[in-house]
Amino acid sequence: VRKKGLTASREKASWGARWKSFRTAFWGFLMPVIILGGIYGGIFTPTEAAAVAVAYGLIVGLFVYRDLKAKDLYRIFGSAALTTATIMVILGTATTFGRILTLERIPTMIADFFESVAKGPIMLLILINILLLIVGCFMETNAAIIILAPIFLPIVESMGINPVHFGIVMVVNLAIGFVTPPLGVNLFVSCNVANAKLEEICKGILPILGVMILDLLLITYIEPLSTFLPALL
Repeated sequence: VRKKGLTASREKASWGARWKSFRTAFWGFLMPVIILGGIYGGIFTPTEAAAVAVAYGLIVGLFVYRDLKAKDLYRIFGSAALTTATIMVILGTATTFGRILTLERIPTMIADFFESVAKGPIMLLILINILLLIVGCFMETNAAIIILAPIFLPIVESMGINPVHFGIVMVVNLAIGFVTPPLGVNLFVSCNVANAKLEEICKGILPILGVMILDLLLITYIEPLSTFLPALL
């Protein structure tokens, strides 16, 4: 509020007003509970959770809050189709790019180079992190995991690195790719939702990107962060 120069109410809300606001927002608060509870409870996958969220939002919007009208659905479906089509074109191109790299044996050549250069697990993880941060900018995440994980896993295990630790490092690293241009799928979704230019979104993501890379470094070089829970089990 201070940074943007926005005006905000200084009045302290009463408990009655807070309870009224909570009751009004309850059905909205319930959505992340359903999504995350369903995923972590093993009821549905993250992809299925998206469909559940859409169905839940449709029901709540039409029949609970009633701020969504049947006549609006055509426009909403059209907007959703446009956003989805934009993302699918990007993913299709990125998957094709990954297939070309595989046919040219580029990942295998890089893995052989890393194995010959790396003198220990720390150096190997540095090289893998650098590679994955670059790969995340150009390749779709699922394709990158399918292509690179089987190639790097034997090298990682030969260096004495826990496979679970490596898997989490890889997933966290490629998750950063969702918000790094030029491919960053989430950036394009944000552009469509906020009706903003890619340059504006990229400028705003820089501080968050720095925090994510710091998190990646902590996860990479403090192995118990990744392995303490499996060790308990």
